[in-house]
Amino acid sequence: MSADEAAAQSASPIPPLAIPALSLAAFGSAISLRVTDPLLPRLASEFGMSLGNVSYVITVFSIAYGFSQLFFGPVGDRFGKYLVIAWACMACAFTALLCALAPNYPLLIIARLTAGATAAAIIPLSMAWIGDVVPYDDRQPVLAQFLIGQIIGISAGVLLGGLAADYFSWRLPFFGIAFYFVFVSLTLFAFNRKLPAYALTTHKVAGSALRRMINEFGQVLAKPWARIVLVTVFLEGAFLYGAFAFIASHLHRVHNISLTNAAALVMLYGLGGFLYATTSRRLVRSLGEKGLSRWGGIIVAAAYLTIGLAPAWYWAIPACFAAGLGFYMFHNTLQMNATQMAPERRGAAVSTFAACFFLGQSAGVGLAGLAVEQFGTAAVICVGAIGVVLTGLTFSRLKQKEAS
Repeated sequence: MSADEAAAQSASPIPPLAIPALSLAAFGSAISLRVTDPLLPRLASEFGMSLGNVSYVITVFSIAYGFSQLFFGPVGDRFGKYLVIAWACMACAFTALLCALAPNYPLLIIARLTAGATAAAIIPLSMAWIGDVVPYDDRQPVLAQFLIGQIIGISAGVLLGGLAADYFSWRLPFFGIAFYFVFVSLTLFAFNRKLPAYALTTHKVAGSALRRMINEFGQVLAKPWARIVLVTVFLEGAFLYGAFAFIASHLHRVHNISLTNAAALVMLYGLGGFLYATTSRRLVRSLGEKGLSRWGGIIVAAAYLTIGLAPAWYWAIPACFAAGLGFYMFHNTLQMNATQMAPERRGAAVSTFAACFFLGQSAGVGLAGLAVEQFGTAAVICVGAIGVVLTGLTFSRLKQKEAS
């Protein structure tokens, strides 16, 4: 960050609630993604399909979310990240309404596809914008605080889906999501008008839009460390969320607890993440990026193995909590590296990162959905555990080499 930029930030600070408003948007995005996890058994019964086949409501969301990053990164750089996020939230309200009104499974799949595409702008562009306006030394704790919205949203989405599966219509959560996004969108538009000039920076490049996009992503992928970060986050998304999507179904099927109770247990994942967000400064100082990625992977693996192999449901109480803590230790470290992969192309860099993460999720959930009927939910969760720990240990070792 240049001296002129630092002086501008001191003279015209960001409104105090501008970043919490982005956290509210991340909350809605996370709910949209995870609300269908505990709904899978209900949707399978409703549409007369297997658990594996109905899991495509998760897969198509992640695929659309991932590929749309290739569009939103350059768009955010061109028109202003904060403004694009506000418009994306308004679009999310519309696509959530489409999900709520879908009359059959094929149209629900289409609606979830569009919902994933519209939600794609929110979290990665928020991270990129924070990278633009927050100095590097202060950025990881600020990113962790921003992610509180996503963390709580994951828990709320799972709980909301579980309650709807047991007591209400599966359509009800989507109506709620639509109304919520209208509120958030209006809030972000209001804050966008109050941002100082340096927080509204746009990046204009001559030439065709397609050529600009290819050039932006090409410059990111040309960096060797960026390629390592992107492959790592793809594998993290595949192993971690391929297993995570079936935790509620596993607890329901294997331990015969209600979907609401299963969702409440999975909700502890978010509390573990919240613990990380509130202690991130201390953890970063004591463990460093190498330690956070190494121990994050180990903690997630131990937690997943406990959930998959435990003889009773109550083992999932500490395990779900620990899984959330371990995930955010690892993932927030990857996010920190993503904001610095290509500072001059930060929107494209962070969007590429998010694309790899969610394409990894879609691949992981898709493969897990194919395997779950034949091998069972326990096997799927245990494979995810092994994959996460190997990914975390490998990245920690590569980070040590990169730093030396």
